[in-house]
Amino acid sequence: MGAMTMFTPTSPDGLVALVTERCLAVDGTAVVAIDAPDAAQPLPLSDAICASLREQGRPCDVVSVHDYVRPASLRFEHGRDDELSYRTLWFDYDALNREVVRSVRADRRWLPRLWDEAEDRSARCARVPAADGQVLLVTGPMLLGRDLDFDVTVQLHLSEGALRRRTPDDQRWTVPALLRRAADVTDEPDLLVRYDHPPKPAVRAGR
Repeated sequence: MGAMTMFTPTSPDGLVALVTERCLAVDGTAVVAIDAPDAAQPLPLSDAICASLREQGRPCDVVSVHDYVRPASLRFEHGRDDELSYRTLWFDYDALNREVVRSVRADRRWLPRLWDEAEDRSARCARVPAADGQVLLVTGPMLLGRDLDFDVTVQLHLSEGALRRRTPDDQRWTVPALLRRAADVTDEPDLLVRYDHPPKPAVRAGR
């Protein structure tokens, strides 16, 4: 974020309303990225946005990037704390593109989960038919810059200090990977949210 970037303070409810408005502005099927490190805990926000959209008559579901991890044999091939592996092969973004982003539009079906991260096995999920006006909130880390065709992109940004403070000790090895990835990506989100303090988010103005 540049030094001159201007942010407008809002509330959690205000943020939900803003993202909901952006989603409602998309005609037909909408695939939305909520790009955020795990330390930002993005799933509760995505769930709240999903509930808001459903209240306004739009069918909505949340897809977690953690349900599209690769098998442990691939994730840990170079060790259990290899930052390059975390950036490049930990999550199966190609499968996410194929089974969610493209499939929901082309085939009107999508796959909620591919891999059970805890059990390290196939999630054994069936593809789900997409409803008319379906919204999918794809939520998790490092989504931008993957050539995924999202209709709306939201990024929950943590400063380096907040990222380090809020990342559990056993996941601290991911911080350099996240910082490197953020530095390398040039894609700009539609909504950039300063999220060091989730009760007091701020949104980049003018987008």
